[in-house]
Amino acid sequence: MYAASRLRLEATGFGKLSLVLKRNGCHQRFLSSSLFSNSFRRQRISDTNASLSLFTMRNHSSTSIEKDDDGVNIKSVNKTAPVKASSPSFLPGIAFSAATATAGFSLADILSTASGIPISGIPLAILTGIALNNSSILTKVKLPEFIRPGIQFSTKTILQGGIVAVAAKLSFVELVSTGSTGLPVVLASLGAGLTLIPMYGNWAGLPKEMSLLLTAGTSICGVTAITALAPAIQASNRDIAVAVANTVAFGTIGMLVYPYIFHSLCTSSEQVGMCLGVGIHDTSQVLGAAMSYKETFDDEIALKVAAITKLSRNLGLAVAIPGLTYAHATTQYLQHQEPTSKEDHPLPSSISGLNTFQKYVPPFLIAFVGMSGLRSMGDIALGNTASNELETFRHVMDFVGNDVSKYALGTAMAGVGLSTSLSSLQGVGWKPFAVGAAGAFTVGGTGFAVASMMT
Repeated sequence: MYAASRLRLEATGFGKLSLVLKRNGCHQRFLSSSLFSNSFRRQRISDTNASLSLFTMRNHSSTSIEKDDDGVNIKSVNKTAPVKASSPSFLPGIAFSAATATAGFSLADILSTASGIPISGIPLAILTGIALNNSSILTKVKLPEFIRPGIQFSTKTILQGGIVAVAAKLSFVELVSTGSTGLPVVLASLGAGLTLIPMYGNWAGLPKEMSLLLTAGTSICGVTAITALAPAIQASNRDIAVAVANTVAFGTIGMLVYPYIFHSLCTSSEQVGMCLGVGIHDTSQVLGAAMSYKETFDDEIALKVAAITKLSRNLGLAVAIPGLTYAHATTQYLQHQEPTSKEDHPLPSSISGLNTFQKYVPPFLIAFVGMSGLRSMGDIALGNTASNELETFRHVMDFVGNDVSKYALGTAMAGVGLSTSLSSLQGVGWKPFAVGAAGAFTVGGTGFAVASMMT
């Protein structure tokens, strides 16, 4: 019996491996093999004390096999040198996305001035991006590939930064200070939308990500909610484009016709304001409808109540987006399990702990809630003190929440448009828009019913 012996697999030339046996200080090479493919080869190696199975490894790797009285240990070390790839430049694509967003904002300003109705620049930023990305259909000119890395950076990193910036203007203190008149209406419509719209999407057979984006955009605050939720659930550009199209379409319809519908159905200015605040998707669309109502019917109260109600609805972003993200992550987690019994199937409450939290709750959502909390705590701490620090804090937070978020989200949405091909929207069909219409009716109808009971 040998006290100890060692088998080593060595690279002895290009594409050749040799097996060397070291026994009691002596070396013996007794097997050589040529490797001209990357597939594994199984060879049988016999020794007086053991029979070993060896899988010869790929080129430029080294495998050490040690044999002693306790058994055999096999160690493999990959010596392949990593290939360094040149890092792409993000700046051209970021600059192009920002320029596209600026064009969208400028177009919105022109249309707003011409029509007298406020128009959000973010939907026009994504539409401008889609037009540029699909210009090859008419002009045969395609966007250069070197801007693609920066465009993708805009749709992910800059988008997440813009979402965090939005939270800088979400203060619970501001909601309390402006009054809670429309809060019951907001809670009822939010609850109905968050509960029923995913069911509509499931019945229509829509992708879960698309259903959740429609839910967020219709129930909470339009495009902002869509952009906040999309990266958290890893929604595709196609899903985002469809959800934004729904928000723009039904929000615009509501902006144009709801002032007249609710003027006929409602019995007070407060009721009109609450219905406009919950029935129309985007903030700019709500304000446009409310100002249109004010100019048409000379009613300042409806305008103020609509603004307060919409603010209350926007604050739901801080709770609803993390909630939808966790619900989606829980569903995905359970779908990938293969339980052997009912007891083995984990419940959502068991999917807890730091590792799971970090995996399923993106860091930018934590930063989003933290930014909202910072704004709220700052308002509480400085609310009763008239000081330069108070004014500076509020100016900084308002600048981040209004200006920084506007241009960051605009750049990100322009990037989404620049990444969206019209061919990818082919075959979408009518179902997403049917779900969007049903969702808009559910949210607006619930708000109207509750507002009618309150006034």
